[in-house]
Amino acid sequence: MEVIEHPVEKLRSALRSTRNDLIQSYGQYSREERRLLEEGLLPGSPLFSPITVHSDSDWIPSHPESPQDFQSFYSNPYRSTPNNGHKTIYIQTIGSFGDGAGISEQYVEWLRAYCQAFYYGLKVKLLPPVTVASTGCSFRVNNNTHNLQLHAGELLSFLKKKKPRDAFCIVGITMIDLYPKDSWNFVFGQASLTEGMGVFSFARYDDDFYKRSYAGRLKKAIKLKPGDYSVFQGYYTPPITSTLLFRSCKTLTHEIGHIFGVKHCLWLQCVMQGSNHLEESDRRPPDVCPICLRKLQSAIGFKIADRYKALLLWIEEAPSSSAQHLSKPTEAFQDFRHWLSKCRSILEDEIF
Repeated sequence: MEVIEHPVEKLRSALRSTRNDLIQSYGQYSREERRLLEEGLLPGSPLFSPITVHSDSDWIPSHPESPQDFQSFYSNPYRSTPNNGHKTIYIQTIGSFGDGAGISEQYVEWLRAYCQAFYYGLKVKLLPPVTVASTGCSFRVNNNTHNLQLHAGELLSFLKKKKPRDAFCIVGITMIDLYPKDSWNFVFGQASLTEGMGVFSFARYDDDFYKRSYAGRLKKAIKLKPGDYSVFQGYYTPPITSTLLFRSCKTLTHEIGHIFGVKHCLWLQCVMQGSNHLEESDRRPPDVCPICLRKLQSAIGFKIADRYKALLLWIEEAPSSSAQHLSKPTEAFQDFRHWLSKCRSILEDEIF
């Protein structure tokens, strides 16, 4: 186990920059906003902690990367930035979500609303759901886990044709496992940053996925026929639990962050950290560190306090009185709720 602690001056430089114009723009934050952003520079901060590498199988030892400070992010000529004509994130569901149409629609709406709070200032819209067959993508049975998988690259080609003209980006989400090419076992997701597209699977966020009793494991060997999508009719999708919703929200916002040009975070514990496996993904916090927060704020232009308020509202909002609406399972979000409240206290100049 290794704790990665950067010197305070290195963190300060990563946050503020060494360019005079970016230092001046940092000075435009309010005193309270700067206090929050600089909270992560302090050793022993109760809000922002250093990254802990638990084993060689974790992301950082397996994928050596250079850290991206704010200046590197801001200066990247290829990063995508929302503009007046492209300020909408579109979500395209592929295949079934949950047991029954009601829970499927509700779950996807929870994801949409969370994403809109996270990327506060942008609109997030749902496209009409599509079946696996309508994508025309290749599929297979995984030889190790014996579950069905969809070809991620071909799903991206499908999404490219579906991308609305006013989209900042389009992301496809599915409860069916993915693979990028025949030689790979699986992939959580795949994206084309230059095209503003991504596709992600939540299948492996089911607690039972790696168990022999997993209901999505095919009971007997079947010979698949290309183009015969009948195998997906009634195919298992995991129940919508609070943990699954929490993991899905983290993955969705992480991957969209990459479309903004935010690279994997190596500074502090952050939702933009890379992860190699579910255990490591679960250790990631649901929100960004101060350095990545400045990246998103500069790209979107939100007020930091308004964004935290929107995320808190998403967690705390009372369930609808309508019988058609299910109660949002936010048990897994309660630590995040307390964390958001502490951040708001700093922005409101309170002591916690």
